[in-house]
Amino acid sequence: MGYTHVGVGIGLVVASALALQAPAAAAADDSSLDIRSRAGAPGSTVTVSTAACGANVTYGKGESEVAGAFHLFEGKRKGVLTGQFTVPEGTDATTDTVTVKCPPRVKLTDSYAITVRRPNGAVEAGFGNNDNTTPHLAVGGVLIAAGAAGWLVRVRNRSHAARA
Repeated sequence: MGYTHVGVGIGLVVASALALQAPAAAAADDSSLDIRSRAGAPGSTVTVSTAACGANVTYGKGESEVAGAFHLFEGKRKGVLTGQFTVPEGTDATTDTVTVKCPPRVKLTDSYAITVRRPNGAVEAGFGNNDNTTPHLAVGGVLIAAGAAGWLVRVRNRSHAARA
């Protein structure tokens, strides 16, 4: 009978510990930063939002290692702070760390990748060198004209055959 009481006590302690961890786990899902960037490239706008500051907080400060300081304000949804900054031109491909601080003593940090992919020249489509496209355009124009002429001859021959 003594072992039963010890087992029940251990079970209650474990259950209490798990129950106390559940709100922290639920809060951890809301505490992350949401960093959105269309291109993640120099010159693009990055939007940062979070709901970790609480429903009554309407202002926060943010800092990007690459772009510097920015402010977060309450967005369309109550309790969600949103801020934006622009990745400076000339930034190399790297990882940028964003830190957000808001009252009371909430500090969040997350990172995102900055990619540098700028198109250079024409699209390679398997037709060789793209420096001089005039012959390609001329050949394409001749093929379109030949197709139109063939269609016209066919339509004209059908109309003569229908009359006879």
